[in-house]
Amino acid sequence: MIKNNVIVITGASAGIGEATAKLLARKGAKVVLGARREDKLKRIADEIRQSGGDAVYQVLDVTRREDNDNIVKLAKDTFGKVDSIFLNAGLMPSSPLSAMKTDEWHQMVDVNIKGVLNGVAAVLPTFVKQKSGHVIAVSSVAGLKAYPAGAVYGGTKWFVRDFMEVLRMESALEGTNIRTATLYPAAINTELLSTITDTAAKTQMEGLYATYGIPPERIADVVAFAMDMPQDTTVNEFTVGPAKQPW
Repeated sequence: MIKNNVIVITGASAGIGEATAKLLARKGAKVVLGARREDKLKRIADEIRQSGGDAVYQVLDVTRREDNDNIVKLAKDTFGKVDSIFLNAGLMPSSPLSAMKTDEWHQMVDVNIKGVLNGVAAVLPTFVKQKSGHVIAVSSVAGLKAYPAGAVYGGTKWFVRDFMEVLRMESALEGTNIRTATLYPAAINTELLSTITDTAAKTQMEGLYATYGIPPERIADVVAFAMDMPQDTTVNEFTVGPAKQPW
């Protein structure tokens, strides 16, 4: 259930993370916001508190394991527990492999894969000990099918798909009652396109999102739906996108 649920949200300074934090707080969750941009985190937390919600924040670089450990500690120190984590931080600097943007390849691996690993590592001991918890992660429709200019990005999102499915299965086998939900968004209007440096890829993606994109609040609604399911029920996969987009 959402009310009084203590949830850590990564990538919380804009887009899906911000929309989800505000929605969950309105529904009674206690939100713990993490991202690299402190000014934006402060603004969002202030807005939530001014509206009667509970929110704290901490600067978070998901590629740093200690940052992930520290934000989980903040949740426990502030609210006495941690119930859920929403692994939302991600980068999508799409480009054809022939462009050889190798630094961006490694950056995507660090954020999109290692960020998920670090977040899960930070909460898993607590979830196992208390025999409850909810791990929610953002993959992509690029984690379900291949797209040109998305080889590395898609690869990182395929990893999230497999990792989350194994986490779900192992939790069931081990009796830890950890629920999972993996989201596969299509064109959602966020800051994601700002990370694209390849001119052709950026132009193509901007056109696609301008034509089809829907607000990040649509994903927030799905996160809330997953969290609001009874504790004995996992809805583990959601493919979400514009009704008019043939992704």
